[in-house]
Amino acid sequence: MRAMIEGYHQAGWEVYLLAMNTKRHPVPLTDLQTAYAHIKYVEAVPIDNEIKVGSTIRNYLFSNEPNHVSRFFHNDFAQIVYDVVQTFKPDVVQLESLYLATYLPIIKRHSKAKTILRLHNIEHQVWDRLAAETNNPLKKIYLKNLSKRIRNFEHKVWAQFDLLLPITDDDAEAVKQEHVDVAMTVVPFAIDTELIPVSNKEALWNAYHIGAMDWLPNAQAIKWFLDEIWPEVHKTHPEFRFYYGGRNMPQSFKNNTPEGAICVGEVTDAFEFIADKKILIVPLRSGGGIRVKILEAMVAGKLVISTAIGMQGINVIADKHYLLANTAAEFIEKINWCLDNKQQAEAIAQNAVQFIKDEYSYAHIMQGFIGKVEEMLKN
Repeated sequence: MRAMIEGYHQAGWEVYLLAMNTKRHPVPLTDLQTAYAHIKYVEAVPIDNEIKVGSTIRNYLFSNEPNHVSRFFHNDFAQIVYDVVQTFKPDVVQLESLYLATYLPIIKRHSKAKTILRLHNIEHQVWDRLAAETNNPLKKIYLKNLSKRIRNFEHKVWAQFDLLLPITDDDAEAVKQEHVDVAMTVVPFAIDTELIPVSNKEALWNAYHIGAMDWLPNAQAIKWFLDEIWPEVHKTHPEFRFYYGGRNMPQSFKNNTPEGAICVGEVTDAFEFIADKKILIVPLRSGGGIRVKILEAMVAGKLVISTAIGMQGINVIADKHYLLANTAAEFIEKINWCLDNKQQAEAIAQNAVQFIKDEYSYAHIMQGFIGKVEEMLKN
């Protein structure tokens, strides 16, 4: 989102940033105003969109709309959306979440702006994969139902936008398979390589994972790694260490960390955390979109060992830019190979550094995109 904001600003556009400041991820408005003092306006509205048992049950029994969509609609925010389009009079309104499409009727009713939806992932895929991963029969039923509702909602709202911006080619193909007639341009995640700090610390051949642990795919992935993979790796390389951290770390991870693995909880400085660790472990088996932390790790010279789902949307080549592992046995094999063949593993990591700088740099990605939006306005 930062890349998008900066791209429009540098192209000479006036940018109004309107955000929900949710209870789950609150940010002081002064921090946003400082970070984006150079754009036209910044506004963050306090919103409580926490999951509540009662409303979730009522939604499941009496509505066809996904509960996630219902949670993001608030009358106060709707009023502010109305006020903004009336006073700012935008030429383009870009939404950065499928669930904000619930405000699209207000935007279209009171504005002539072209509307753009940024697809950070294909939402129904995320929940369908989570349903496949869970063993709880009631949870599986709920997640499958949620996935079906989200898929129907996606299909309906995609066609209402003037332009869709999938973040990966795979996501663009998923939209095409739904037979939605809408203009579409793939705009991958753009990384400002100049902002990735160069550390003076020596990176030891230890591993790490970092990610929000209140996101179910991350929690499931780490549990699988610790249960099925870590014991065998630790048995072969008892000196090897695995550090994992992230926001809202469940107490169960803190209480049941196996020998040789270290749960660090929430990380205050991600780049400081990864500076002295050489290997990024990405054992994701559900989810979607693109993993920003992977690109940041690659630019920082880390060797990535990941599932195919973890690497979805990043056009790198296995064994050239990273190591692919989809099963527990493959993870064990690839980690052991790294520790026994550090020179060859380092060469793979260095291949990735240059590739990400060339293909996912801020300038490379945004240069062509803004021109396409301006062309759309002429039509």
